Amino acid sequence: MSTKSIKDIQNALIAAGYDVGVHGADGDFGRDTIGAVKAFQRAKGLDGSGVVGAKTLALLFPGEQARVDSIPPWYANLMAKRGLHENLDNKELTDYLKSDGQALGDPSKLPWCGDAVQTAIALTLPDEILPSNPYWALNWVKFGVALSEPSLGAVLVFQRPGGGHVGFYAGENAKNYFVLGGNQKNSISIAPVAKAQCKGIRWPRTVPLPRSGKIEVTSAQEALDNHAMV
Repeated sequence: MSTKSIKDIQNALIAAGYDVGVHGADGDFGRDTIGAVKAFQRAKGLDGSGVVGAKTLALLFPGEQARVDSIPPWYANLMAKRGLHENLDNKELTDYLKSDGQALGDPSKLPWCGDAVQTAIALTLPDEILPSNPYWALNWVKFGVALSEPSLGAVLVFQRPGGGHVGFYAGENAKNYFVLGGNQKNSISIAPVAKAQCKGIRWPRTVPLPRSGKIEVTSAQEALDNHAMV
């Protein structure tokens, strides 16, 4: 059985005559690619959910036994921007945070972890209801639906002295969650956050509940190395 990446899916959509956006097969599962998936699904008599499952894969790759990387598209979207720094890459980071049509402001002057989460979800899940004032991290505690345990891409909400923090679950050890998020050492990165500070584990309402569970890792680097193999 072959594993298909986002780029593979985009190339198959392009070959079938569907527009995935001006950047083509760039590996970014954004609005244009989701729109192409929905259009393809509807044309083939499927429900047009935008989620690439077994039936969609069978139609995109006829004659193959294929599965898709089980990386949530919002996680993949933010992961593609990993390393962008609020000072060193201010314009590129600011352009990304504005790419969903709105943004909090200059990331070098404002806390932007909520903006990063909001942007990744808004770009990849256009039908998802976002929290009121998604830039305030603690408002994500009522987002979507609650999970009893985290899974790759789950939204983790933390309360810390002076405010909160929000990001996506990338793994864990005994004491920490490893979080893919913004405003972590002034950049988009994977960083440890104490489990004791976690106030909520949430999942988008418009996406089927995850089948996988917790990912045990020993470091942020292992979480980074491991994400593509989940």
